[in-house]
Amino acid sequence: MGSEPALEEEDLSPAEDPDADPLGGRVPAGRGAVLTRRGITLRVLLKDGLIEPGDSVLSIHYLGKRFVGDLLCDGKIRWVETGQLFNSPSAWATHCKKLINPAKKSGCGWASVKYRGQKLVQYKTSWLHKYQPAAETGLVSEGEEEELGEEEEEEEERSRKTGSKSQLEPGKRDEAAARSESSPPEKRGERKECVPVRYHTLGSRDSGRDPHTLVELTAFSAINRFQPFNVAMSSNVLLLLDFHCHLTRSEVVGYLGGRWDTNTQLLTVLRAFPCRSRLADRDSAPAVEEEICQNLFMRGLSLVGWYHSHPFSPPHPSLQDIDSQMDYQLKLQGSSNGFQPCLGLLCGPYSLGNQGLQSKITPFCVVPPPEQRPNDYGIPVEVEVSSMLLVEFYKWAPDLVRFTEPWNQEITFLDKLKGSLNGHAPKDQAYSQILEYVYNQLLTGQG
Repeated sequence: MGSEPALEEEDLSPAEDPDADPLGGRVPAGRGAVLTRRGITLRVLLKDGLIEPGDSVLSIHYLGKRFVGDLLCDGKIRWVETGQLFNSPSAWATHCKKLINPAKKSGCGWASVKYRGQKLVQYKTSWLHKYQPAAETGLVSEGEEEELGEEEEEEEERSRKTGSKSQLEPGKRDEAAARSESSPPEKRGERKECVPVRYHTLGSRDSGRDPHTLVELTAFSAINRFQPFNVAMSSNVLLLLDFHCHLTRSEVVGYLGGRWDTNTQLLTVLRAFPCRSRLADRDSAPAVEEEICQNLFMRGLSLVGWYHSHPFSPPHPSLQDIDSQMDYQLKLQGSSNGFQPCLGLLCGPYSLGNQGLQSKITPFCVVPPPEQRPNDYGIPVEVEVSSMLLVEFYKWAPDLVRFTEPWNQEITFLDKLKGSLNGHAPKDQAYSQILEYVYNQLLTGQG
């Protein structure tokens, strides 16, 4: 990887590529010929000394994600994260943006890519001022003005909201949740339950909006889409994360391990891995997460998602959760052009809105905003999940143990099971309640 240019827009012929250099990287002798704005390439800027090659001198900021690239001597761009080569800013920008927003059709490369913190389009303008001042009135080519305006709006929104967005990635702590843990626990427990808002009321991003604002989930059908993958989840995942979320009045976080089958488009969630440290404890977090990574590897599992609790609020994603989920989705997809989903689970163990004692656990993912509204929040959508209950698998089997029947002269098969499981279990009320749930499931239909 990194030895051949990526087969994207950069492989178009000069007549097709708007950023191609029609002069093969050479400025005409004496500058007697006039270059169009689209004819000014990175090679032209390098040759005339307006920019210099270097490592990590190029960057793109898009929907909260930052991409970094090296500028090579021949005018090509090498993406630092993967080593892929791109022949033009537009090719690189389009590739990166499509990773976040597959509906993105163009990258507005010169307005998106920055060289040492300054947009490349400004270097184009400087070149024209210096070498072709007569062309100053036509600095922006047809179609570029609209793209430039869009990019400037996106960048302005990014800079205004810098302090309000958490940028999570697998293997790092949920810093946004950690900040919430700094408040006294009694105040968190006593605060009034948040009321979620509907997505369509949000509009564009607003740095003045509370990042803890909860947002109702949208159905895939409501945005004219089908759920692009299926999810099967083991019952032990729900039991463990629900147990974890009940233990503290503070928010908790954990990771989900499983497998992704590209042929069947099935995401199987097999295990939950609680982060056994306080969210505000930055010192122990790396060791805890390294342990989880090793457990995933030893079990032959992949990281397929995360879970998070809202102890006294409904299990709807906050604006922070939406941004975090979007970032996780991008990280799990990586640099490949293939699709790999990431599942988010939210649990509200003590939400007053719960009907009954059972916690509501909400699976969700985030769809990028429409291309024509790039400054909107991502759309949180509910994911349908089928449970892989071990009890259900054997429930109607002819060889299922009849738990109401006697195992010996003194106890039933159920009593035998209880005695065995209790011998492995911690002696606390919460675990006993989990076991009671399992026992009730076993007895259902056995009369």
